[in-house]
Amino acid sequence: MWWILLLVLFGYIAMLAVGLAALFGGISSGAIPADVANTSGMGVPGLTALPTLVYGLGAAVGYVFPILIGTLATTSEVRHQTLTPTFLANPRRGSVLAAKAIALFVMGVGYGVVAVLASVGTGALTLAAFGVDTQLGEADTWALVGRLVLAMALWAIVGVGLGVLVPSQVAAIVIVLAFTQFVEPLLRLATSFIDWTATVGQFLPGAASDALVGSSFYSMMSPTGSVVMLDWWQGGLVLLAYAIAFTVVGYFVSWKRDVT
Repeated sequence: MWWILLLVLFGYIAMLAVGLAALFGGISSGAIPADVANTSGMGVPGLTALPTLVYGLGAAVGYVFPILIGTLATTSEVRHQTLTPTFLANPRRGSVLAAKAIALFVMGVGYGVVAVLASVGTGALTLAAFGVDTQLGEADTWALVGRLVLAMALWAIVGVGLGVLVPSQVAAIVIVLAFTQFVEPLLRLATSFIDWTATVGQFLPGAASDALVGSSFYSMMSPTGSVVMLDWWQGGLVLLAYAIAFTVVGYFVSWKRDVT
C-alpha cells in the first residue's frame, strides 16, 4: 500500500508542478499571451515568486498522502487485530505508540523526499524550459525544500494521531479525504476575505503547513497575490501541536481500551 501511495504522490505532484510551471512560466515570460490563457494577469505570480510556488506544491497539495499512510498504519492494526500480540509482547502501550509515531515520522521524511523530487525536479526543468530562473542556486530555496520534508514528516504523525483517535479505518479515511479535499480548502477561502477571520484561518492545519514550508497555493486566489501566514517556525509549532494533540487524545480515548 505504501509504495502505491508513493507512486500516486509522485505522479500527482509532478503533473501539477509541470502544468503550473508551464502555464505561469509561459505567461510570465511572455511565451504565452495573457489573453490566450484567458487572464489579464490576475492571480499570475511574478517570476521571482513562481519557483517557490511550484516547489511548495509538494506539501501544499501532497500532504494528504503522509496523513493517509499514517492513518492506515494505525487503523490497519485495529482492523487486522495485530495490536493484541503487540500489546502482549509490550504492555507499555505508550511506548508502542511513541515507536509507531517515530517510525511514521521517518516514513514521512521519505514521502517528503519523493514530493521534492516531483515538485522541484519536474518543476525546475519546466521553468528552465521557459527561461525562468529556477533559483536552485539560492540558499532560501533549499531551506524551503528542507522545511517541506519536515512538514510531510509531521503530517505522517498527524495521520498516526487521527488513526488512534478514530480506529475505524473506513471512517478515518473518509475524514482525511473530506477534510483535506473539501472542508479545509473551503474554510481557508472563506476566512481569507476578512482580516480577523484571516488571522484565525492561519491556524488551520493546512495553513500552518504552508507557513512552515514558506509557500501557499492559495496566494493565487488572493487579489493581492499574498495570504496571511504565520512565520515558518510558528507554522511548524502549530502543526506539531496538532500531531501531539491528536495522538495524546487518541491514546486516552481509544488506545488504552481492551483489545481482542
